[in-house]
Amino acid sequence: MLATILSHPSCHRHRMPDGHPECPERLDAINNRLLTSGLDGLLLHKQAPAVTREQLLRVHEAEYLDRLAEAARTLGEDQILPFDTDVYLSRDTLEAARHAAGAAAYGVDLVMAGETDAVFCNVRPPGHHAEPDRAMGFCLYNNVAIAAAHALAQHGMQRIAIADFDVHHGNGTQTMFYDEPRVLFCSSFQHPFYPGTPIDVKRDHIVNVPLPATCRSEEFRAAITERWLPALKRFRPQLLLISAGFDAHEEDDMSSISLTDRDYQWVSEQLRTLVDHSHEIDNPNDHCRGIVSTLEGGYALSALGRSAVAHIKALAKL
Repeated sequence: MLATILSHPSCHRHRMPDGHPECPERLDAINNRLLTSGLDGLLLHKQAPAVTREQLLRVHEAEYLDRLAEAARTLGEDQILPFDTDVYLSRDTLEAARHAAGAAAYGVDLVMAGETDAVFCNVRPPGHHAEPDRAMGFCLYNNVAIAAAHALAQHGMQRIAIADFDVHHGNGTQTMFYDEPRVLFCSSFQHPFYPGTPIDVKRDHIVNVPLPATCRSEEFRAAITERWLPALKRFRPQLLLISAGFDAHEEDDMSSISLTDRDYQWVSEQLRTLVDHSHEIDNPNDHCRGIVSTLEGGYALSALGRSAVAHIKALAKL
């Protein structure tokens, strides 16, 4: 079964101020590395649809969506408007955001239809910092949360896991599923660090794994092995979603943590193995249907391309 790459041309047209790290070249870095690695021809490529308002309203407040749309409506062709902390709008931003979120939801549909068991959404803007009523940290719509809510509402899933290895805590995702035990949220991140949201939560379905700024490969792998993997195995997810941020890489100056391409390959292999081993369970209700991964951070372009392709290769078992 071919793994699938989802994207949309509009994701290139979302503009940020000159020199901003969250740039269209991030998508090109991944696409170019897929080509040079020889993996591109082994993957199925599809264009992502736009998210619907109904899908957005499952995790975002209507007033926030209306306020965002009104701000974008006033923009001229070359304008870039500061909207919130570390969030900018250009004329094509909301179209890009709609397709980024739509990719994640469509990825769920593809997995549930049995067309693929691994999807990578090569999209921007990212999403995991977006709160129900607020944009923040380059994020407008919470792509992975929209996918999870879509799986619950549209496909009747009862156990969905979200694994977030971006170097920043997925505060928006945590907020959206804080009182939703059908969604297990596992997040590893540098701490203390942006966004500085509370992480000491008393919820069995929220597994926060703070990592010190001095963290290297061995400590990262130990934390995932000791905290994430047992929780995921106990939960027996029917679907696995990934917030794939590659900004903990040693070449990325967005953080102080120093991971390598091999660490991203390793964590991806662990998650892929979890999905494969679920099919050894007798009860089909405990089988994991597949993986939908969506791009979050990662701003050192060469490292991003290499790490994302290592991630995709592991998910696709290539």
